[in-house]
Amino acid sequence: MHEMSLAEGVLQLIEDAARKDAFTKVTTVWLEIGQLSGVEPQAMTFCFDAVTRDSVAEGAKLEIIATPGQGWCMACAKTVPMTEVFGECPDCGGYQLQVTGGTEMRVKELEVT
Repeated sequence: MHEMSLAEGVLQLIEDAARKDAFTKVTTVWLEIGQLSGVEPQAMTFCFDAVTRDSVAEGAKLEIIATPGQGWCMACAKTVPMTEVFGECPDCGGYQLQVTGGTEMRVKELEVT
């Protein structure tokens, strides 16, 4: 389950920010997860709860913001929505798609005290 290592990475970012900005408690974390990122939101929530025990983020609420997948269709010459990396173009049915969005995961915002 790669979500565990991703959750550990998120915690490291939070702890670095806590040292830099001198806060002692995180109450909410907003995390953007792209639809094509391969990250399972439920698994990420479970892993986040596990890795934040005894940390500045213990008990923090994890708010996941899903970002849609999108790609550039070479046949249509336009941006189209994508639900899978190797799927077909919803407009022309072609498979010459280049992913342009929805693969990212990032900490968008922290609520701290």
